[in-house]
Amino acid sequence: MSSPSKRREMDLMKLMMSDYKVEMINDGMQEFYVDFNGPKESPYQGGVWRIRVELPDAYPYKSPSVGFVNKIYHPNVDEMSGSVCLDVINQTWSPMFDLVNVFEVFLPQLLLYPNPSDPLNGEAAALMMRDRSAYEQRVKGVKGGFRNHSWTVFKKVLKVMNL
Repeated sequence: MSSPSKRREMDLMKLMMSDYKVEMINDGMQEFYVDFNGPKESPYQGGVWRIRVELPDAYPYKSPSVGFVNKIYHPNVDEMSGSVCLDVINQTWSPMFDLVNVFEVFLPQLLLYPNPSDPLNGEAAALMMRDRSAYEQRVKGVKGGFRNHSWTVFKKVLKVMNL
């Protein structure tokens, strides 16, 4: 690929042509949201999260910035900011990776295999190590905040419209 901007365009188009809903934040191609479904056979299954992605000017040579917009209970996701602690994105990123890898491999792996020994959310990490069943119940209690929030807003609109 001849330049980072062409690669950015190609990767973004590839992501948009996949099964992910992508919503651009502004006119540029550097900031956007992606709706991400929790992986099957995990306590996150059935949940939908909005992920904010920011591509640096040096992408793909520099990793994208990825964060959860809506609430998720996970040892490696900061509860307040939604930042993700994931080595492959933060430290070992390679230009061989693309945006589809982030959503089809890296984020599902993060949710399937949390690392409580390197937490951003200490409470989630402690609960996971102390009582895995209680941890999974807590995850299920907050999963799908995006979908649940949208439905709640929709019901309120219907009520206001007397429908």
